[in-house]
Amino acid sequence: MQIYQRYGPALRRKCERILRNREDAEDVVQNLFVDLLNKGNTDVTLPYLYRAATNRCLNLIRDRTRRAALLEREQTTLAPPPRTLCDDKVLSLEFVTRLTQRLDKKSAEILIYRFVDDLHQEEIAELLGLSRKTVGKRLKKIRREVEALAAEVNGGAG
Repeated sequence: MQIYQRYGPALRRKCERILRNREDAEDVVQNLFVDLLNKGNTDVTLPYLYRAATNRCLNLIRDRTRRAALLEREQTTLAPPPRTLCDDKVLSLEFVTRLTQRLDKKSAEILIYRFVDDLHQEEIAELLGLSRKTVGKRLKKIRREVEALAAEVNGGAG
């Protein structure tokens, strides 16, 4: 495409100055020319191309800023609140990891379903094909393990 060979390098330099990133500048310019070619609009002037490239760069900057703000907002709203397993103890990820190493596979699964996924005993029982009473007994066992591990951690720190 002759128009790309003629104006592409100047547009890339302009976009690189705006975006401060060579790869992004190349993407903007390439997408501009692809869009022009798809529309069959190759009879454009250099001022038009400069405006179009500038607008695309500004849109990219705005989109990044907007995406970052949305992502930050979503991460704070999607983050689950800390859960307590017994009494008022809030467990860290490291503690939960150590706890799962002490539990059998089924109990570790119940731990995750109950205190990470926030499922009720009935939901866990249905999911695992167990009775609600069995799930309740396993949760009691898990709470005892939490207390034992907390005592070890606190005893080792003191």
